[in-house]
Amino acid sequence: MVNDVFKTMEDKMKTTVKAFHVDLATIRTGHATPALVEHVKVDYAGVPTSLIQLAGISAPEAGLLVIQPWDKTCIHSIEKAILKSELGLNPSNDGNVIRLAIPPLSEERRQELIKVLNRRIEERRVSLRNQRHDALNTLKDMEKNKDISQDEHKRAQSQVQKITDAFISEIEKLGKDKERELLEV
Repeated sequence: MVNDVFKTMEDKMKTTVKAFHVDLATIRTGHATPALVEHVKVDYAGVPTSLIQLAGISAPEAGLLVIQPWDKTCIHSIEKAILKSELGLNPSNDGNVIRLAIPPLSEERRQELIKVLNRRIEERRVSLRNQRHDALNTLKDMEKNKDISQDEHKRAQSQVQKITDAFISEIEKLGKDKERELLEV
């Protein structure tokens, strides 16, 4: 029973780390990558929709993204969504496609992106701690219901903490790697 609690918690924590990994791809580092904009929410017919669902996104060269909407009428909505995002990019369109020039990062913009990165790292830490809290509550209930002994409960608590610490350190390592990437000139 205790192992089920560990397994459930680990699965949730793995999902959090995977989501963070995907989230890191949306923080630009001066290189054009479709992951940078594919999750930007566009108001399409009154419904917030991911850009990846509305257009083809390609990176024909290192400093350029090309967004080709399948429905040409939403080109202005896409531009507006990109401008509102925290990417700091200025779209230009020719009526058929949107081009995003990815300028080299200024030192000021790098510092802003590091702040965004640190905020996202903290959000993931909080998420992991909440998952730890849920697991500890489940263990407490199991002890209350006499499903596990007090000693088992204590051992399980320390194991939950070890698992949580491992996932938090993984999040922090990913964050440090991204920060190093942002600081590269």
